[in-house]
Amino acid sequence: MRVVPLAVAGALGAVLTWYVWSRYGNTSGALLAVGLGLGFALFHSRFGFTSAWRQLISVGNGEGLRAHALLLGTAATLVALIASGGLGLFGATPQISAGPIGLGLFAGAIVFAIGMQLGGACASGTLFAVGAGQSTIVLTLGGFIAGSVLYTGAFPIFDGWPQVPGVLLSAHVGWLGSLAITLAVLFGVVLLTRIVQARRTPPPVGTVPTARGLARIVRGSWPLLAGAVVLGVLAAAVLLVSGTTWGVTYAFGLWGAKLLQLFGLHPETWEFWTAPRNAKALAGSVWTDKTTLTNVGIMIGAAVAASAAGAWKIRAEIPWRTAVAAVLGGVLMGIGARLAGGCNIGAYLAGISTGSLHGWLWGIFALGGTWIGLKLRPLFGLANPKPSDSAC
Repeated sequence: MRVVPLAVAGALGAVLTWYVWSRYGNTSGALLAVGLGLGFALFHSRFGFTSAWRQLISVGNGEGLRAHALLLGTAATLVALIASGGLGLFGATPQISAGPIGLGLFAGAIVFAIGMQLGGACASGTLFAVGAGQSTIVLTLGGFIAGSVLYTGAFPIFDGWPQVPGVLLSAHVGWLGSLAITLAVLFGVVLLTRIVQARRTPPPVGTVPTARGLARIVRGSWPLLAGAVVLGVLAAAVLLVSGTTWGVTYAFGLWGAKLLQLFGLHPETWEFWTAPRNAKALAGSVWTDKTTLTNVGIMIGAAVAASAAGAWKIRAEIPWRTAVAAVLGGVLMGIGARLAGGCNIGAYLAGISTGSLHGWLWGIFALGGTWIGLKLRPLFGLANPKPSDSAC
């Protein structure tokens, strides 16, 4: 246990939650609290999207993707219950819509996945890794914010790319039918990964040292499938509290724009930030932005979890090629997420769990981008799993 980091992170989480709840109301306070839980669960389960796709593409190990299926199935079940019943807390009502399908979605998913493999983390992974003290991922986060700002500044170039309206299963077969189809496809994914894994006989996923008994909850590594269920419940909690699905990357563009304003620049005049929703977000406090609240909560929650586990540590020495890859990967993720209208959370998890076709398509194109990213990793001195490894 790292006492000082634990005390600092714990106090910060408690004070900030109290401040946000008392100053900005129940919804903001509850979202920050859910974010704390997400960060705690992400760290303890070491739940990876980046590593899961890397292991599947490189050596055929589908354990991570099967955990995705459980996460998606858990979230989809709870989303169907919430949406079909019109349930919500603090006056929220569930608002479910289909993401558009087009060139931006396809290109964005590919670019984002390449960035994941270079940057070493996905959107949610970047946040919990930063909270856990991983210095390299701080560079990834900086690149993520920079890429998001680049997209908003160049928005006229990206706006208007060909697309068609999205498809929401519940609009055609109802919420029960939507859930049944989603679970059936997820079951098919599980079977497919088992077939691939049986044919390729990859090395197992490496194990993380852990405590035993009840101490494992706060000091050890959780079973991956347990983490998937907890994260699925918390993802649904975001919908219950806010009325919209969990997202991550919108906040990065907002943070970057506010930072530019501090330096006397005027991103509020950019076309992206003149849209009513975006203008309101930029003019208001970050503590009223849903994605900021959960993002900050994730970083603090992960810091608490890592400190309690004795794993919080800042590493100052970063190889220059790794640093370049981290920044470049972050920039690509920032651009890709905005192009696609979401990331591994806002497009993949949110899309599939709500029965939106664009979530599945994002995942398919992201797998293609992962393959490209794996080809590029050795250029930056980054290793890929090999069949001869003892663990991947």
